Amino acid sequence: MYANEYLTGEAELAEYVRPRSLEEALAIAGRGAKPLAGCTDLFPATDRPALGGALLDLTGVEGLSGITRTDRGWRIGAVTRWAEVAGAALPPAFDGLRAAAREVGAIQIQNAGTVGGNLCNASPAADGVPPLLTLDARVELASAAGRREMALAEFVTGPRRTALAEGEILTAVIVPEPAGRGAFLKLGARSSLVISIVMAAGRIDVAGGRVAEAAFSVGACSPVAVRLPALEAALAGLPVAEAADRVEAGLVVPALSALSDLRAEAGYRAEASVVLIRRLVAGLTGGAA
Repeated sequence: MYANEYLTGEAELAEYVRPRSLEEALAIAGRGAKPLAGCTDLFPATDRPALGGALLDLTGVEGLSGITRTDRGWRIGAVTRWAEVAGAALPPAFDGLRAAAREVGAIQIQNAGTVGGNLCNASPAADGVPPLLTLDARVELASAAGRREMALAEFVTGPRRTALAEGEILTAVIVPEPAGRGAFLKLGARSSLVISIVMAAGRIDVAGGRVAEAAFSVGACSPVAVRLPALEAALAGLPVAEAADRVEAGLVVPALSALSDLRAEAGYRAEASVVLIRRLVAGLTGGAA
């Protein structure tokens, strides 16, 4: 069902509306409809036989899907599927994001789940967040009142919490032109189809045999994924041959607020984070794993 007849007057919204344009979608969201896309997290999180209230399907909105290069860098539409990210021809700095895309459940989930949904769901174990943090990603938000941007690090405010305002929709992720090469590692109870115990993403740009820029993030360890500024500063300027040896707990663990749950104790998560980061640095600089 499409949206035009529900935008004016006092008519009630249908239980399910699939608009064609962003303007229609924003008008419907402003009336309290719940946005949805791939629904890979929405349905499992529902404890009733059916979803309640008016549902706003964003998958038909023009301009909300696809990956494009702009004068600001790269724009990833919020409804872009993870399978598209995994197979996209992107610069080496996106290798961590493409690797994470291949870890978002099975291929069926990757063909349904969306980048925007992964971020708005705000799980501490959301695979897309750590690599996007290392890319200095920003989110583009829109409502009937206007548009705004903010850093992804400010958008995810806690477990299942974001900075989305009432009636606001995440429309895209913006990545400034990144340098270097990225990578992603995930630790779980088995090798695939698992919620992470710890995951880590990294990006290193090398110039003249030295680390020109470093960006690292850890997810599934703290309430939200976090960058590691102390480690990044310590690696900057180091010869690549020395970079992996510079990774130590004191540069990683203080940035974390390690959690204990049924998957792992906080101490194990903290220790595993250091190991994953060291492996990432070694892989990105050509050192021993």
